[in-house]
Amino acid sequence: MAASYVWRKYADYLYTKWEKTYLWDMVEPYRRPKSFTPVVVTYISAFYTGVIGAAITEQLYKEKYWEEHPGKAVPLMKPKFYGGPWRVMGGEIPKYE
Repeated sequence: MAASYVWRKYADYLYTKWEKTYLWDMVEPYRRPKSFTPVVVTYISAFYTGVIGAAITEQLYKEKYWEEHPGKAVPLMKPKFYGGPWRVMGGEIPKYE
């Protein structure tokens, strides 16, 4: 008794699942396309977050360098994600009279 009830419920589930799939397959071509607005907003906000983060990092690097080496020109900051050869160049700040 219990097994036949379970099989009947399972068969009803499969049939209604098939009905729903068939119905939505017919409706799908008429559905409105999904919007790209959330994707575009996410990409733009990620880009500007990176730009602002890089600017803050570089400014902190310059301030730290000026504290340790007053009167010297700040060398370029070594890139974080570049593992190749890197030569830091720096010198005195030119004095204009």
